Amino acid sequence: MSDHKPAGPVVAELGRPETPAETAARKAESSRLHRQRQTINNLVFSLIVTLGVVLVIVLLVPRSTPRDALKPVDWRSVASQGTGAEPDPLLDPDLPKSWSANAAELRESDQSGGVDVWHIGFITPSDQYIGLDQGFKANDTWIADELDQARATGVRTIDGVKWVVYDNRDGQSTTDEFSYGMVATHGVSTAVLAGTAKPSEFTKLATALAGQLGGSTK
Repeated sequence: MSDHKPAGPVVAELGRPETPAETAARKAESSRLHRQRQTINNLVFSLIVTLGVVLVIVLLVPRSTPRDALKPVDWRSVASQGTGAEPDPLLDPDLPKSWSANAAELRESDQSGGVDVWHIGFITPSDQYIGLDQGFKANDTWIADELDQARATGVRTIDGVKWVVYDNRDGQSTTDEFSYGMVATHGVSTAVLAGTAKPSEFTKLATALAGQLGGSTK
């Protein structure tokens, strides 16, 4: 009887004991797979940590909400603060509560092409926009710039105030800055209305401005 012993346990796949070379190869492959799993685990862990950090930053950084962005501006209060700053009173239309403003500021000449400008950005009841710019001692160049070089399309008289109309709803002018505009002058003031609202809302605003522009005080 031979007393020769196998070099190692019988491997089922081989049907015989592993040779030393096969054992070394198997261990090397096992080590490689282990390192690979560790690398993948580390990547997943790093990704989870990174996402966690990003989530914390998102939660901590203050952000404005749509409600904050649409917070109305009290143009009447701002206008009263600017009393006496210009040769004519700042236009201060009395409008229903369904009208609001998202901006109201007096811009000095170095901000607006050499002309002091009182600006109010109105949001109309139909959620459209009309910008009111009151230029003091304005010139034709300033008016043309305000209306993006659009051409006049007619004249309207509203409560005794003559307004030059710039109707661009059908693309009469090449500008896409506004769809409708109106211009009136009184004293040293030039009032420019321009925006996306329908003409009836422009009429409502023009009517509210009539008393300050030398027209009827209805």
